[in-house]
Amino acid sequence: MDTTIINILCLVLLFVGILGTFLPVLPGLLLSICGLLIYKFGTDADLSMIYIWAFGILTAASVVLSYVIPAKTNRKYGGTRWGSIGSVIGTIVGIFIPIPLGFLIGMFAGVFIGELLHDSKDMNKALQSTKGALIGFIYGTGFSFVVGVAMFLVVLLNMFNII
Repeated sequence: MDTTIINILCLVLLFVGILGTFLPVLPGLLLSICGLLIYKFGTDADLSMIYIWAFGILTAASVVLSYVIPAKTNRKYGGTRWGSIGSVIGTIVGIFIPIPLGFLIGMFAGVFIGELLHDSKDMNKALQSTKGALIGFIYGTGFSFVVGVAMFLVVLLNMFNII
């Protein structure tokens, strides 16, 4: 296959992967890492394996953090373990609900319901906990976005022999 076509495919995968860091219908960094791997092994690129390992680790960390950060910030904003568990369960259930942003709605509903199950009289605490989950989601998404942009830039700079 022509190197130009492979390079274009890689850049498209990397770009769509960046979009996927905040659009839940796309697998995000998984697409980006595929673009990086295709670039490294599908062309005669002299990209160091350090980049492959580093971005592989960051991608794995991002997948884990996308579940952990909202649960932890939920706790920081006064949430209980019930809200944290609800966050993870709601996110997983929301992935399978065929509505736009289902995983996000599921996460927030899980936190809110979890907190209300713990203390049905304190709706303000449940709302604060849900706010913490939102802030955590923004942190996790921001981390994934930065990693995706870094992958894109590394490949682009390597294509032009800058790095």
